[in-house]
Parts: sequence; C-alpha cells; structure tokens
Amino acid sequence: MQKKVTPYKQSEAGKKEQVEQMFDAISGNYDGLNRVISLGTDVKWRKKVIKKVVARNPGHVLDIATGTGDLAIKFAQKLPKARIVGLDISEGMLAVARKKVTDTQVEDKIEFIKGDSEAMPFPDNSFDAITVSFGIRNFETLEKGLSEILRVLKPQGIFVILETSVPTKFPWKQGYFVYARGILPFIGKLFSRDKVAYKYLSESASVFPFGEVLNNILRKIGFIEVENKPQTFGVATIYTATKA
Repeated sequence: MQKKVTPYKQSEAGKKEQVEQMFDAISGNYDGLNRVISLGTDVKWRKKVIKKVVARNPGHVLDIATGTGDLAIKFAQKLPKARIVGLDISEGMLAVARKKVTDTQVEDKIEFIKGDSEAMPFPDNSFDAITVSFGIRNFETLEKGLSEILRVLKPQGIFVILETSVPTKFPWKQGYFVYARGILPFIGKLFSRDKVAYKYLSESASVFPFGEVLNNILRKIGFIEVENKPQTFGVATIYTATKA
C-alpha cells in the first residue's frame, strides 16, 4: 500500500486541501525554484512529453495539475488548431498561468480551470490527449484520479505522465536520496516562504510507486499499451498509455 504523505502533518485537513494550500503559497516562485531544483532537466523532460502528444495531432488536450501553465502553453503553440484546457486545484498557480497568456496569441486557445482531478467537470470521452506532469503523486486517491482520467479520455486517446521516480542503480540511487532528503528541502527553505513545501515534495516523490508498479496500477484501472521510460538515470519517468 502506498504510504500517505501530506504537506502539513499537524493539519486536520485532507491531503487535497493541504496540497491546494501549499501550491497557493509557493505559486509566486514555483517556476524559478523548479529550474534550480531540477538543474534545468525538467525542461528537457517536458519537451519529450510535448513531442509524444504533438505526434498524435490531437484536437482537444487536457493538462491536469497544470500549475503555472507551462505545458499547456507549449501545447497551444505547437498545436495551432487544438483547444487546450489546463486544470489545477490551486487558484494561486492558475493566476500565474493566466497572467502568462494574457495578451498573447494563445490566450483564446487555452482555458485554465480550477478543479479537482478526482472529480473533473467534463463529459466522458472529452479529450484526445491528457497529460499530468509532476502531479499524480499529489492525488489524494491515486486510483480514483486515474479512473477519472480514463473516463474523460477518448478511445484511442493518449495519456502521458511525467513524474519523479527513484534511481535503482549505484551510485545514482544513493546520490538521489542525499539530494532529495538533504539538499532539496534546504533550497526550498532558502527561497520559499512555505518552509514545509519542498520537504513534502521530496518525501512524496521518494514513496510514490514508479516503474512497473505504476504500470500495473494503470493496467488495473483499464489503460492499455502502458509503457514507461526512465529519464536522467531514473530520477524521473515518462509513462504513456491509451484507452481501448
């Protein structure tokens, strides 16, 4: 069973509410900190996600846990005829996303919606492509969230996950734990006014199921053609799946 990790351990609120509070608090410096913490490699990983989705030439794309909207904006730029929806539970993050597209050529192509990924306000079979980047480990109930994604994905549609994972080979595994448990929270404390946020992000990443374990969860939900490709020695993984 997946260990439940929450941002604010003393809080009586559920994980969903705590995650919303946390991302509202760090939304202002989230983009810059991400670049620092990942040493810029998250940009390369996202480019691979974009390439997989663009190859399908989808007409309607949903980016879940869209955060400050970087991925959704790239889809709008790369897919001139597509409609893009960015969904996130944090209004603070969405405010940053909306500001990024104001008075740009893609403003009318993107809709940023505040919503719960485990109870999405969309009809069945709505999207040709769905992505989640560094977001599924924040779901309160993983299988419920994945079932919702399967519901709103069109048959033959593509689902792409980019998520942190844990290297399995020496010395990358040992180095990962030193960085994730020591350096990352320290950087977060230096630059973020929410002192627990980056500790939570590293803890949640270290216990989240990855690789074949997550593949099997996706298959159990009903996804087919499930594949995973580790990135940068295994510190992140890109998963792809489709709907029958």
